Amino acid sequence: MTATRLGIIMYGATGRIGVNQHLANSLDVLRRSQLKTSNGRLVELDLILVGRDPQKLAEVAAAHGISRWTTDLDSALADESNQIFFDCAATNLRYGLLEKAIRAGKHVYCEKPLAERPEEAVRLANLATQRGVKHGVVMANLWLPGLVKLQRLLKADYFGKVLSVRGEFGYWIFEGDWQLGQRPSWNYRAEDGGGIILDMLCHWHYMLAQLFGPITQVHCMKSTQIQNRWDEQGRLYRATAEDTAFVTGLIEDKVPVQINVSWATRVRRDDLLTIHIDGTHGSAVVGARDCFIQPRTLTPKPVWNPDSQAARNYFADWSPVPDNQTFENAFKAQWQAFIDHVVTGVAFPWDFFMGAEGVQLAATCHTSAEEKRLCVVPRVARPADHSTTQGCTAG
Repeated sequence: MTATRLGIIMYGATGRIGVNQHLANSLDVLRRSQLKTSNGRLVELDLILVGRDPQKLAEVAAAHGISRWTTDLDSALADESNQIFFDCAATNLRYGLLEKAIRAGKHVYCEKPLAERPEEAVRLANLATQRGVKHGVVMANLWLPGLVKLQRLLKADYFGKVLSVRGEFGYWIFEGDWQLGQRPSWNYRAEDGGGIILDMLCHWHYMLAQLFGPITQVHCMKSTQIQNRWDEQGRLYRATAEDTAFVTGLIEDKVPVQINVSWATRVRRDDLLTIHIDGTHGSAVVGARDCFIQPRTLTPKPVWNPDSQAARNYFADWSPVPDNQTFENAFKAQWQAFIDHVVTGVAFPWDFFMGAEGVQLAATCHTSAEEKRLCVVPRVARPADHSTTQGCTAG
């Protein structure tokens, strides 16, 4: 069987997430395997790395046995053998890069957020649809083992009526003076597209919309807890973007939701990411890999008594959901789904419109925090014949 060749432009592949998740753990694995689409077609991936630093490009290409790399994006886009453009560079560059790639007729796939502002994200979604190119945004958390297990529980109607959803994400990011920070310095500069709301609320949008329904109302408080940080060259700079946000709201105007995100918190919970769901028939606590449940038949009856040491280990009252399957790397799983979409046309709900919804949620949270009020999250208009994102599954 003759393989379908698929040329993929990787822009920004020399950064941490580009090298580790998208290249080493995803595309490099797929191109070295016998990649087949859902209808059995063989696909051969041919990567070209594009960026601004020739030394880094050459090093990454050599490390992964990739023969093609360039600093000339225009030439890569002009090459008709390259069908897909992928961007995982800095957020503030994304809109211009994606618009250029769409106008060059490339299918487009990118890291989130899709854009800095919702009107830009919607413009890109409409442009890609009008030009007839396929489009997608990385929403890899949906393929994490913990969230796949949660989807199993939802399919089995484990919760009964869902009463509330609480999400926590965050950890301590070192300031950069006596220990290097774990995130790039631009994350803390609003002028460079930084800020935890745009970065993290796009994640929370697709996770909650996929699992429970979209957030329709929000009240948000935000703050910059760490004012002074040091960049990669050890230079002191003033943080201008928020590093912490507390969000409350409603899912589909009925289920209370609470989301706390912070790069200035020390972790004492099951994982860096946790989602706690309470339902009439049972509860669950979900992390990136694990999922613990407590059904109503096994729910203990605590009695409040602050005058004595608690004798019960409340963590022991929860049972782990078994793996019951082999889990792929989450980024690789979504890459394979997008490649299948490009080659065969099979449905891919995690598109630019869903990405625009995440940007809209982030923008609404900013409005709520700045105006100190509850805000309704505006809906993102889709073409009449465009499939909805609700009801799709990543598991």
